[in-house]
Amino acid sequence: MDVVTQSPAVYLPIGAPPSRTTLRWVEECLGQGAEVRMIRPLAGGVAHVNHALLVESRAGSAHRLVLRRWLPPDPAGPQDARPAGGGPDFSPEREIAALALLAGAQIPTPALVAADPAGAYCDAPALLITRLIGHPPRPAPDDLPEYLIQLAAALLGVHALNGASTMPPYVPYNRLALRTPPRHAVRTELWQRAYDIASKPAPDAPSRFIHRDYQPDNTLWSYGRLTGVVDWSDASYGPIAVDIARMRLSLVLRYGRPVADRFLAAFDQVSGGYPHDPYWDVRCLLDLLPEAPGRILDEAHVPLIEDYLAVLLAEL
Repeated sequence: MDVVTQSPAVYLPIGAPPSRTTLRWVEECLGQGAEVRMIRPLAGGVAHVNHALLVESRAGSAHRLVLRRWLPPDPAGPQDARPAGGGPDFSPEREIAALALLAGAQIPTPALVAADPAGAYCDAPALLITRLIGHPPRPAPDDLPEYLIQLAAALLGVHALNGASTMPPYVPYNRLALRTPPRHAVRTELWQRAYDIASKPAPDAPSRFIHRDYQPDNTLWSYGRLTGVVDWSDASYGPIAVDIARMRLSLVLRYGRPVADRFLAAFDQVSGGYPHDPYWDVRCLLDLLPEAPGRILDEAHVPLIEDYLAVLLAEL
């Protein structure tokens, strides 16, 4: 693995293709005579942009890779062009640490090939990782129970990793300093109650290695089989309930609350018993707030989210 450090001073538009200088760095990482044969943008990413690469070595070997670049927002650009995520904790260094621990995981995850975490040789801080086979999940999985079981089972390998305490600790995105409901909220009293709940001490929960943004879009599938879990930029040391709550919220928005409940039952099954406190679901919901330019909740989702929140609050 190749790691270099210096400081970049260049601003690029989000989604910009890699520069020739960056591609030259990729080729050098694969050895003299290597050549990038294909570049394809990949969907997803908030404060970074991903491109699939096919690199051919001098000997003719093909390497399927992903180039992940953390593109800094232009301070002179419009506010809504800035990424929603980011910050000092959302960094290449954090993902490097996570991928090092994941090298011993039973679930398929990318391997780190090379790193330029400060953008010394690339047009932005960058990681070069292996590209896993598979595609994001279909809008409607053919076998929903099996899909949920596999999503649940994959977490067991994540949470069992040794060395978790070396990762940054879990910190909620929403620090509760500004108690505002979504701008399209209809039942504002629900959100005020949610803030009251989240302000109380969190339930006791053992801390483990967690993905922190575990959702379907960060999984890969092939012929009904989960082939990878990706995007480890938020990996942390914290309560496993955070991963359960994040997946449940995504499933609510995709398929409705009954599917989120079935995922919880699936995790209870594969883990041999799991007592989930809805406090964490409420906390996860509040991490959607406060809204900001480029991070506005879909108006159509708000009634669905409020129905979900009402059920959670009734359980507390």
